Amino acid sequence: MQVDQLFAALWDSYTSVTPQAQRIQALFKQHGENVINDHIAFRTFANSPIALEKLEPILIDLGYQAYGAFRFESKHLKARCYKHQSQADAPKIFLSELLSDELPADCQAIINKLVAQIPDDVVQGPEIFWSKCLWQPIAEQDYLTLAQHSEYAAWLSTMGLQANHFTVSINHLTQTPSIQEVNQLLLDEGYTLNQTGGLIKGSPELYLEQSSTMADKIEFTFAEGETRVIPSCFYEFALRHKQPNGELFDSFIEGNADKIFDSTNSAA
Repeated sequence: MQVDQLFAALWDSYTSVTPQAQRIQALFKQHGENVINDHIAFRTFANSPIALEKLEPILIDLGYQAYGAFRFESKHLKARCYKHQSQADAPKIFLSELLSDELPADCQAIINKLVAQIPDDVVQGPEIFWSKCLWQPIAEQDYLTLAQHSEYAAWLSTMGLQANHFTVSINHLTQTPSIQEVNQLLLDEGYTLNQTGGLIKGSPELYLEQSSTMADKIEFTFAEGETRVIPSCFYEFALRHKQPNGELFDSFIEGNADKIFDSTNSAA
C-alpha cells in the first residue's frame, strides 16, 4: 500500500464519524486554501495485540521512522511520533497507548475483558489502523466507570483503533496564515474549540502552536442495547515555527499534546 492510499482510507474512516472535518476542509477551500495534513494521531492499549510495539513495524514498512518519545503521567500514556523517511510532505504520525496497569483495579478488569477479545495475530497490515473496535460493544456501566478515571480509556473502548484526529497545517494556508485567524474563522462558523489551557496550546517560543475543535458526537449502542451520545473524533490545527537553525520544528510538545487529548472529553 502506498502512503497516499493509506491516508485516503484513513480519511474515509475518520470522516464517517467526524463530519465536521469535511465541512471545515470545505470551508478552507472556499477561502482559496489548499489544505495539507500536518499529522494524524491514533490511540491504543499497551500490553495488547495492538500495542505500540506491535503497530510500529507496519509504519516502518510504509517508510516511517520513529523520532520522538513522550510520557503523559497524569493521563497514564506514553507515545511516539513518526515521520516518513523519503516523502517530506507525508503527514507525521503520533501514536499513543494507554498504560492500563496504572488505572484502578476495576478499570484494569474492564480493559482486560476488551483486550482478551483481540486476536493475537490481528496486526497484519496497514488496514489495522482503521479496524475500529476489535471487541464486542462495552457495557454502558463499564464505559462510565472508565470515563470516571480516564476519558482516553472510555473513548478507546467505544471508538477503537482509528484516526483520532487529522491536523490542518496552518503553515500551508495563505488566507488565514495565523492560528488566531484560523480559530476566529472557526468560532465565527459556530464550531466549539478546545479551551483547555486556552484556545492556543504552545507558543512561537516553543516553536509549535496548536488548537482543535471539540470532538463530534455520535450515537453508540452499548452491550445491553441502550444508546448514548458519545464523543467521536476531532480536527486539529498546527502552526510550526522556525528554530534557531532555520529549520521548522517537526516534533511535538508534551504540554500541548496533554491539552489536545481533552478534545474528546465527554463533559464538553
